[in-house]
Amino acid sequence: MATEVLNKPSNSTIRKHAPRYRVLLHNDDFNSMEHVVQTLIQTVAGMTQPQAVDIMMEAHVNGMSLVITCELEHAEFYCETLRSHGLSSTIEPDE
Repeated sequence: MATEVLNKPSNSTIRKHAPRYRVLLHNDDFNSMEHVVQTLIQTVAGMTQPQAVDIMMEAHVNGMSLVITCELEHAEFYCETLRSHGLSSTIEPDE
């Protein structure tokens, strides 16, 4: 007697994490270091002054620095807010 195996569709849901994006700050020759630090603190909730200084200095020395990695909607918000304060910012997929 043969046993038949039934393939039932799985009821479990596999949750995929939303793609993440990197918000990048680019160095410029126009904004003061203090302005950059204050804008970062005001834009990114929970960012401390030492964190903002580190991000600003990395952009100053290397030309670019990572501000935050987050979902696209938040990344767009952060990028646009930084731009509205005169800073140069872009987003890219986090790979």
